[in-house]
Amino acid sequence: MNALEWLRVIVLGIVEGITEWLPISSTGHLILLNSFWKTGAPSVFTDAFTSMFDVVIQLGAILAVVTVFFDRINPFSSRKDRKQKKNIWDLWGKIIVGCIPAGIVGVLFDDWIDAHLMNAIVVAVMLIAVGFVFIAVEYYRRGHAPKIVRFSQMSLQTAFLIGVFQILSLVPGTSRSGITIIGGLCIGCSRHIAAEYTFYLAIPIMFGASLLKIVKYIGGGTGFTAPQFFVLLVGMAVAYAVSLVIIRFLMSYIRKHNFNAFALYRIALGIVVLILAALGIVTA
Repeated sequence: MNALEWLRVIVLGIVEGITEWLPISSTGHLILLNSFWKTGAPSVFTDAFTSMFDVVIQLGAILAVVTVFFDRINPFSSRKDRKQKKNIWDLWGKIIVGCIPAGIVGVLFDDWIDAHLMNAIVVAVMLIAVGFVFIAVEYYRRGHAPKIVRFSQMSLQTAFLIGVFQILSLVPGTSRSGITIIGGLCIGCSRHIAAEYTFYLAIPIMFGASLLKIVKYIGGGTGFTAPQFFVLLVGMAVAYAVSLVIIRFLMSYIRKHNFNAFALYRIALGIVVLILAALGIVTA
């Protein structure tokens, strides 16, 4: 591997760490970046490896969630009393319930999504569409106090409904964090609860998605080369470090701001991508 390929790995890790948690679509950004950045042949970034890498690199971001929120999601701590442990187990029940819809649909339609939706046009359309949905939801919520400001107020039914929203995140450009936050806001969650819940949902759903991609990659007769394995580890490590910063930033940001700035960014980026695709600069 040359220096340009290592730079690509680091940039992809940085982009993943930033865009996984901000509601602007990590998969969409990785698809766009890969369509721009061609390091030439021979490269460890074969089509099959790139498809797997774009998903599995998310494990680094997930480990950052576990690090930041470990105390809140750890029911085995000796420092917690029985009631606190019960609340954490209840939270995990809501996390699992929220993952069921997207988990089922993802397993059934993963190959179809890879074949038909992993392209710049779909990304651009979803960036724009979800951006406008964010603006509409924020406008609608003006003057409406949230009904759910603590996880103890969230029912299993509410968790499942947010999980139904998460199905849309299987379409690249939607943003898993973005659509689950929208679902939470629509159902009556506060911004803080909606954002924190989407972090928790990511743990099982993205571990599962990564495992599925690895199994399919190996099962397809394509084993890891030593450089590819190391590339994946480096990408995950960079995504982990960047995610630690971004998660804390977002939780601080939403205390005083809404999501309109992210919505406007999505719309602007989507328009730019459509123009570049029309000009043939980005592969549709």
